[in-house]
Amino acid sequence: MKRNKILSLIALVVVLSSSCKDSFLEEKRDLAGYNEEVFKDAALAQGYVDYVYGLFLPANNAQSLSWNLATGNDNFARTTDEFAGETDFNKVWATISYTNSHALNYFGARLTTSIVNNPYTRLKQINIFIAEIDKYGLPEDVRKRLKGQMYFWRAWQYFDLVRLYGGVPLALVPQDPISEDGTSLQIPRSSSSECIKQIIADLDMAQSLLPGKWGNSDWGRITSGACAAMKGKVLLTWASPLFNRTDDITRWEAAYQANLAAKTLLEANGGGLFKTGGTANGVAWGNMWFSEVNNPEAVIVYGFNNLAIGGTTTKNNGWEQAARSKELNGAGSLSPTKEIVDAFPMKDGKMPGASTTYAYDAKKFYKNRDPRFYKTFVYNGAIWPYAGNTTFKQWTYKWYKTAAETVPSLTTEAKGANSSAIYISKATDPSASNTNGNFQQNGMDFMEMRFAEVILNLAESAIGANKLGEGLEGIKSIRERAGVENLDGAYGLAGATSRDQLFSAVLKERNIEFAYEGKRFFDLRRWMLFEENSPTAARLGIKPLNGTRRKGYFITVKSVAGAKYVGTNDPLIKPATGNAPIIDRDPATYPTANGSANYAAYLDYLYDNIFVITEKDDLDRTNPADWKFKWYPEYYFFGLNENILSSSPYLEQTTGWNSLKGAGTFDPLK
Repeated sequence: MKRNKILSLIALVVVLSSSCKDSFLEEKRDLAGYNEEVFKDAALAQGYVDYVYGLFLPANNAQSLSWNLATGNDNFARTTDEFAGETDFNKVWATISYTNSHALNYFGARLTTSIVNNPYTRLKQINIFIAEIDKYGLPEDVRKRLKGQMYFWRAWQYFDLVRLYGGVPLALVPQDPISEDGTSLQIPRSSSSECIKQIIADLDMAQSLLPGKWGNSDWGRITSGACAAMKGKVLLTWASPLFNRTDDITRWEAAYQANLAAKTLLEANGGGLFKTGGTANGVAWGNMWFSEVNNPEAVIVYGFNNLAIGGTTTKNNGWEQAARSKELNGAGSLSPTKEIVDAFPMKDGKMPGASTTYAYDAKKFYKNRDPRFYKTFVYNGAIWPYAGNTTFKQWTYKWYKTAAETVPSLTTEAKGANSSAIYISKATDPSASNTNGNFQQNGMDFMEMRFAEVILNLAESAIGANKLGEGLEGIKSIRERAGVENLDGAYGLAGATSRDQLFSAVLKERNIEFAYEGKRFFDLRRWMLFEENSPTAARLGIKPLNGTRRKGYFITVKSVAGAKYVGTNDPLIKPATGNAPIIDRDPATYPTANGSANYAAYLDYLYDNIFVITEKDDLDRTNPADWKFKWYPEYYFFGLNENILSSSPYLEQTTGWNSLKGAGTFDPLK
């Protein structure tokens, strides 16, 4: 986390060559052309590639796990059951229109010479490099590796567009925004199938040019294995119901073969599930975020650093600060929903209420859960260590100041609470410090694609290709690493035998394994699981989001006798003299009279006798009071926004959307 990694510092390029008279970034501002000197010097050419990496990175202090390039924030995460909140994609609109902000503007505007960072500007920079790098005599091995990285990013950019819009214009040569007639910009939308074909061709090319691994100083660069894994992801998306309405098995088979090849290639180069520290109790799963160079789990990784805030080379990761509670001087801005909490199984892999080994108690919802539960959430009374206090306990209960209050006004979170009375601990570092910018000076790398995703992509593809046993084995390997108990020979999945049951199992596993990692929105879209009458939701037994409100927890305090507590002092804190108003929440010794031999048992006692837990239904809008999640089928393929259509009238609008020329005619399923 203290290294200036290649993915972290765009400013690195200004010092890459002592022979450079002007900074590389200054030269790159001329978007109408290029400086040929860039392609004659290996350091400058490398700087060009590093600059393009930077264009795809989250911004400084972005909340990396929930950040998305298409929105620049967590809007997609809040358009799922992971977070609450109203977005352009989950509220009621009078009409679906290209003039509304729900017509996703990620596509960008018509290419100009202005300095912007949007898809087709990025593609122009990539295309210039690919077109010019072979002309000026750099050694072949240098050119191959540089080109390989650029082919990958071109494929990545087109894939990101296609999964949102369907087919898009394929610009494969440099576009000139100041040509006399502007015809070089007038590229029509290619079909989705043509785009997928081009994406795969670029990934195959990139894979052929790149090494299986880089040296430590180049940690974070794209490898051949990353290209293969991305190919598997692209073909899995193409095989999914969003694009594959007839369930064409040949698409599933192609995805299976690609993901199998990716897994094999990654393993040959040291890739695999992170297991350092052991799989018991989810230790390895929880620690994988904090191992950087040569982390076997990292397939595609975004680098950050923990350099001083405000410096020219600062690239801090904002996740730690966002996740930590205000009591610790964090932002307390991440409020996980009860829906995701409920999605986690028990420690034997069975869902709450279905396990015969571990009875589920809604009052003590945290008991006997999948080990990943404790590495993902912090609940009332849970220990959440940081550098300043390795035994810090997060409390989130409330109490009544007066007997007349119907809603308690006092809380243990005096600095402010989050919305759901439960926090996200995933990827928060036990050694993180709040002395340097209150957790802001954080350098944790974010794994955009983990080896676990390759395994689950392979498992899902295998299920689609009717290799059901192989698909189940993939899910089992993920649960085994997580530390789930194997009491039924299938880590809780012995009852999943049919194709649809296994599809459901793999999607639910992704929901748990990748919670708050930016996968959920795209999984729900590619399986078309949003609206009430979704046929895939009915097949898989998954409840759609439409018509729901996302919920949290509300925790109050009562006396042992059952009376609600009223008072100005925290009922569970012992003052300097005397006793706590009800009971001391953190006594020097645990009372054996109530069977509390340790803190865990004592916390159970508090939940059984002191805490009152109710469902909180105000995470989403309460004005209007009947606000509910609303998804429109048109969002499965977004329409082109007014901004691009007004400047590029030759572009076809997506079917289901309108435009200046009337109804959309572009079919994204072709």
